[in-house]
Amino acid sequence: MSVADKKYFYLVLLHVIIGILNYTIPFFPKFYGFGIFLGGIFYIINSKNANNEVLYATAYMVGSEIILRMTDGNLVYEFSKYGVMIFIAIGIYFKGTSKYAVPYWIFLLLLIPATIYTTTELNYSISLRKEISFNISGPVCLAVCSIYNYNRRLTSEELSNIFLCIGLPIITCLTHLSLYTPSLKEIVTDTNSNALTSGGFGPNQVSTMLGLAMFIFVSRLILNSKNKWVFIINLMISLYATYRCLITFSRGGMITGFMMITTLVFVTFFFISQANRIRMLIMIGCVALVFMAAWSYSLDQTNGLIEKRYANQDAAGRVKEDRLSGRGELAEDEFEMFKLHPFIGVGVGRSMEKRYEMTGEIIASHSEITRMMSEHGALGILGLIILFLTPLILYIDNKYNVYLLSCFIFWLMTINHAAMRLAAPAFMYSLTLIKVVLKKDEA
Repeated sequence: MSVADKKYFYLVLLHVIIGILNYTIPFFPKFYGFGIFLGGIFYIINSKNANNEVLYATAYMVGSEIILRMTDGNLVYEFSKYGVMIFIAIGIYFKGTSKYAVPYWIFLLLLIPATIYTTTELNYSISLRKEISFNISGPVCLAVCSIYNYNRRLTSEELSNIFLCIGLPIITCLTHLSLYTPSLKEIVTDTNSNALTSGGFGPNQVSTMLGLAMFIFVSRLILNSKNKWVFIINLMISLYATYRCLITFSRGGMITGFMMITTLVFVTFFFISQANRIRMLIMIGCVALVFMAAWSYSLDQTNGLIEKRYANQDAAGRVKEDRLSGRGELAEDEFEMFKLHPFIGVGVGRSMEKRYEMTGEIIASHSEITRMMSEHGALGILGLIILFLTPLILYIDNKYNVYLLSCFIFWLMTINHAAMRLAAPAFMYSLTLIKVVLKKDEA
């Protein structure tokens, strides 16, 4: 093994050990969380962000968010998003931004009217600070990351390393899940998403990050596994991430990861030589075997219930009426709110308040698209148009960023089943704006 391959092995091993410590030592998650934040600040400032170190620190913060939430390692619930924005702000101080990042400054400004409206209208029996933070931190994080990354030049290798920084702390999460989850055959009794297989945390968010891990390590399997031992490591991680994603019984992350991988394979296939295409076809065969093995083992461990889950059936085999697990009704409610408040919307966080007034239940939106419409009105729709069109327009002159469409798909699919509760969709979206160059001196 080369020095680089040994370093990769030790990094993977280190994050397995961190996962064990996180599970066995009560105070360690806090130590880990603060270490990421303070270490990231030192890393960026010490280097003066000379080589976009902020993106590596931010990527690691994004990847660690789910394990820190799962183990109560963050100071406050949204701390990772705040940390990402602080990192990016320091990066902007050292490196500046593109003067062409105007669309995202406009997007940021479009968020202000509904936020101000909320401060005058929100029912104060619901925490004003928490509701604004919960609903606006994701879009603001996206805008800040996008302003920094707009047309920023990186090599394909640097972008691949950024993905690795996201993936490493998810290995820590996978280790924690292994230690936390009891025997599947004893706890899986129906086809609903299961917190016991998700580390005691929200299956939707865990599934989202495990689906992203599938993409990261399958992409490394295809593009960054020239050594057989590195190939085996990536194959094992891909297999286990797929299995753990399946048994959360939350379909969103699994389907998203599969779509990202399919898109990457399709895009990459047309950018490589004929000889490399043969190698890629072999790799695709290996990936297909990974999915088949993970699916077969999941079927066995869940007594066939995972198949019923993806067939939209209950444990008795009856087809469920609602394929979206109640998300369709939430979206309809928010569309009705938009029709009643078409210009400025009901205000940030107030869709949840109005739902509480009607049903007595506090249910957060699962779709960022309908939430933006209901809470920001026409301004929200304008903001969404900016987010949809900008990366696709840039793609015309950004053919070397083979990850662009996969990142865009992750953002688009994730905000439709898990809104922007995590920092991941915000940061992954911003990576669609990276301009990939062939040589370092072009960057």
